Amino acid sequence: MSIIIDGDNLSLDEVVAVARHGTQVSLSPEATKKVVQARAVVERLVRDEEVIYGVTTGVGELSNITISSGEMELLQKNIIMSHAVGVGRPLPEDTVRAIMLLRANTWAKGYSGIRLDIVQKLIEMLNKRVHPVVPEKGSVGASGDLAPLAHIALVMIGEGEAIFRGGRLSGKEAMERAEIEPISSLRAKEGISFVNGTQVMTAIGALTIWDARRLAKTADLAAAMSLEALKATDTIFDEALHRVRPHPGQLISAENIRNLTRQSEIIASHKTCPKVQDPYSLRCVPQVHGASRNAIAYAREVIEIELNSATDNPLIFSAENEVRTGGNFHGQPIALAMDFLGIALAELADISERRIARLLDPHLSGLPGFLTEHGGLNSGLMLTQYTAASLVSENKVLAHPASVDSIPTSANQEDHVSMGTIAARKAREILENTQTVIAIELLCAAQGLDYLRPLKPGIGSRRAYEVIREIIPRLEADRILYPDINKMVELIREERLINSIEQAVGELH
Repeated sequence: MSIIIDGDNLSLDEVVAVARHGTQVSLSPEATKKVVQARAVVERLVRDEEVIYGVTTGVGELSNITISSGEMELLQKNIIMSHAVGVGRPLPEDTVRAIMLLRANTWAKGYSGIRLDIVQKLIEMLNKRVHPVVPEKGSVGASGDLAPLAHIALVMIGEGEAIFRGGRLSGKEAMERAEIEPISSLRAKEGISFVNGTQVMTAIGALTIWDARRLAKTADLAAAMSLEALKATDTIFDEALHRVRPHPGQLISAENIRNLTRQSEIIASHKTCPKVQDPYSLRCVPQVHGASRNAIAYAREVIEIELNSATDNPLIFSAENEVRTGGNFHGQPIALAMDFLGIALAELADISERRIARLLDPHLSGLPGFLTEHGGLNSGLMLTQYTAASLVSENKVLAHPASVDSIPTSANQEDHVSMGTIAARKAREILENTQTVIAIELLCAAQGLDYLRPLKPGIGSRRAYEVIREIIPRLEADRILYPDINKMVELIREERLINSIEQAVGELH
């Protein structure tokens, strides 16, 4: 399997296929033509001694300094060398692969003006799995992701570091082992075209959104299992009730839970109980989960536009034979979407933790305290709620918007920045925390269902219970629990749980 990029039609599914599954990439004939045409315009403008930002001038506050024709190539190399100032842990390899793909795709649009050989070189690195070491910190989100993108460019010129076949090597050695010739010299416009763009924040955002969609399904599953273990009514998921407030996410969550709890003997067993209403953490699941789903959908729309956008500066317009300077590198659209995504994911954890607390509290659940026999001697699942509470509280700190902050750079020439990459990184961390909270809820809900046997839960809840019990036995007495939590997280992350459920009840949305 391979995908062909043209700068206009890259999908989120294709990003994941390349980033995580090693799908091969090639450049379309039309994109090849556009890249060549844009390069010809750059070379003509240079010959005509036109003033071009970052080509015949310095960059940032230094844009008022003219660069001679004899210094143009050195300027492009200097831009990359001086901009490679990232710090912190390396970004994961799947994220780096996504960044490389997105950079190649924006070049494929034909507005950057770099040589075709450079586009093909980046694609070759991607296909041969030469992954530059890219520190996670150092971008303020305008002019795009300068520092991290420079670290990718370093490897292309035989500098920096890269991961190749599991080893961390110098960029030069990684390229040699992969039998890729580094770029010997950068020509006019090429250095600045490496570093100007939003591909780092967009790549992190794209993979986070992909995982958030899966996590939203898992949150519905956890809620379904909890409401069965807590003997909540299913009337709160009635289609007519939600049709009169038709937010798309709310309708989807309600439908998912109806399907997951279908044919539940547990729900049928208490149809005539005198309880009038369930607590909000159960009764309002479609409204809360649904609102998060809507936010995820919005963030996806923004990311899908950005996947196929020209975010370089300046841009080359071949049809008009001219260069235009602008601000398409500014990450504000991504920053706002990622902040919104982080808040939405934090809310999934917030309401999940409240259901965990109810499952463990005998006064609220009607189940043994902390879901254990011989309480006092055994603490059962008591401490799992502490972990969930810790992660939820951490999420509250992380959910503070990055996009409301700005700090001037480059001697106030770049006096408003987006912090979009910070927003995307925070959203990713919130997702990881939320995934663990929901894993804990699934552990608690499965333990709660054990106490309601021989009554059977709904089709979806039952299948989830079976999958969980295949790898995590019922808690009969106190044991070390962190391996159970880690196993549950892997079930979610690897999509084994959701895939099994969907085989039983059909596709969840």
